[in-house]
Amino acid sequence: MSERKTTDLTTPAKAWTVRRLATAATQPRNLFFCSLLFGLSCILVEPTSIGRVVGEWTLSRSQVQASASNVGRPLDVRLVVDAVQARLPRENLLLYRNPHGQPVPAQTPDDWSKRRRAIVEGMQSVMGRLPGAEKRCALDMQVVSAVQRSGYLEQLITYQSEPGSRVPAYLLIPDSVGKNSAGKTSAVLCLHPTDNQIGHKVVIDRNARANRQYASELAERGYVTLAPSYPLLANYQPDLQSLGWQSGTLKAVWDNMRGLDVLESLPFVDARGFGCIGHSLGGHNAVYTAVFDDRIKVIVSSCGLDSYLDYYGGDEARWLPEQGWCQTRYMPRLADYRGRLEQIPFDFHEMIGALAPRHVLISAPLHDGNFQAASVDRIAKAAGAVYTLLGHPDRLRVEHPDCDHDFPIAIRQRAYQLFDEVLQR
Repeated sequence: MSERKTTDLTTPAKAWTVRRLATAATQPRNLFFCSLLFGLSCILVEPTSIGRVVGEWTLSRSQVQASASNVGRPLDVRLVVDAVQARLPRENLLLYRNPHGQPVPAQTPDDWSKRRRAIVEGMQSVMGRLPGAEKRCALDMQVVSAVQRSGYLEQLITYQSEPGSRVPAYLLIPDSVGKNSAGKTSAVLCLHPTDNQIGHKVVIDRNARANRQYASELAERGYVTLAPSYPLLANYQPDLQSLGWQSGTLKAVWDNMRGLDVLESLPFVDARGFGCIGHSLGGHNAVYTAVFDDRIKVIVSSCGLDSYLDYYGGDEARWLPEQGWCQTRYMPRLADYRGRLEQIPFDFHEMIGALAPRHVLISAPLHDGNFQAASVDRIAKAAGAVYTLLGHPDRLRVEHPDCDHDFPIAIRQRAYQLFDEVLQR
């Protein structure tokens, strides 16, 4: 028997459980509408059979006795909640739901795969669903300009990531590519930090803010690098609504995945596996993208994450629409979780775990004003259990440089060495 509990909807402390109550009629041509009054009563407008769900809380037909006599009258209802359907703990990733919906220990990689699928579903419930063939189209890569730099060719390109949307990107091709006709060259996707002036150019421009030029540094090291622009920054302003996107985050993920398609299409690129690196915005963009695309074999995230619970100390003002993670260019639906952050159906504990057993290096500076180093340690501890289960506990590393929100050269060098070890075997 699963544990069940009864919750009185008239209790103010439980107001959040019905804040975004969705309605769905079970009879084809009948509609049921309700409004929430002070005291959390429901008004029945038209009687019908109804199932209503908010988060993991379900109100069934048996709890609302619809009849002509109570149309338009406040109804005090009690909500029966199945405790086994509560969110699985972010700190314990070695739990998954069996076919009966009960949490059970994950003891094998196959068990873990079930939890991973649930994590991806949770991400898509907020970001929107990852598209399929309907958004695939010819890449139609076009070179806008080209400049020869010391050690590599710098090309500003655009590619078509979906019908009606072209992504600007910098493609850097090492001079060694032309000299090594026998082999192919490893490639790294370089995702830029927030910059509303020059956008993706910051990762190649030595005159921009210091410690951000990892795309050009990797090109000098012999890697083909691709640095696409992030939606709604600088000169890249796609109309997310008309294109059908529910979040800028997933649009960026899609653009990045299509960027990997660009790299795969280049005859001189080794397409057996890619690296991905990013700082700040690029740091969490790298994680999101790699969860959805396993062509990325090595992920480096600098100053890109902590738990949603710990973001700026849980300050509720950060969870208002168009603030923090809730901005249009990120995930607007996260604003629905203000005041109940623990119910967000995914967190970085789960997403880092979902990258296992791939190689991950996270840089979490001790004095980062955006993300808490201690929170990153808790994330890594939870995700580390998955790496251990899959037999590769050494593939998840966390560094804590003694600096603020920065990507110091010592950490970048460790990242580049990791790319060398994994991609150039």
